[in-house]
Amino acid sequence: MIVYGSSMSPFVRKVLVFAAEKNLAIDLKTLGLQADDPEFREASPFGLMPGFRDGDFTISDSSAIVAYLDAIQPEPALIPAAPRSRARAIWWDEIADTVFTTCMRKMFFNRVVSPIFLKREGNLAEADHAETHELPPLIDFLEARIPDSGFLVDDRLTLADIAMAQPFVNFGHVGAPIDADKHPKVAAYIAAMHARPSIAPWIALERAALEKRGGITK
Repeated sequence: MIVYGSSMSPFVRKVLVFAAEKNLAIDLKTLGLQADDPEFREASPFGLMPGFRDGDFTISDSSAIVAYLDAIQPEPALIPAAPRSRARAIWWDEIADTVFTTCMRKMFFNRVVSPIFLKREGNLAEADHAETHELPPLIDFLEARIPDSGFLVDDRLTLADIAMAQPFVNFGHVGAPIDADKHPKVAAYIAAMHARPSIAPWIALERAALEKRGGITK
């Protein structure tokens, strides 16, 4: 199985982490934004990361890909079967992929992608506004909803946690740490998720790559 894209994309990383938690072997073919690689374009006709291939089967969109992985490898069940738990896990996945990642993208694109990879000035005012005005309410929202178990659904690891952990990797890359005094549950939750063997190596590789390219612009 092949995933096309860059692990710095939270959507690509979500698939890689999900597969690792499933003990599924998956190869990453690293590609940049809107790559014209023909295999990637076959898997992702609109050029959006990630693309995915399993033999002659191709699909794109991280949520579609993890649904496929969960179906071909039922255990451990990272997408719950019980109706309410399943709905809740999918809801968290959507919240992470849209609300949290929309905020993150304004910061990551303008502070990292634009200056480091595209070699042009980012909109730092937009990035600063997202960090100052948009991110704090999101962290407040999450702080109020993390159960004592440290998992968002069914008191165990699910897609909900895997998805929610991803934008916070990128928040860390742009120098937007969590205030552990103000948000102790979020800080502990994200630290535990980022320490998992399925995700920690990707974070380390990404940080090393960013440092090699000159660090983060803020």
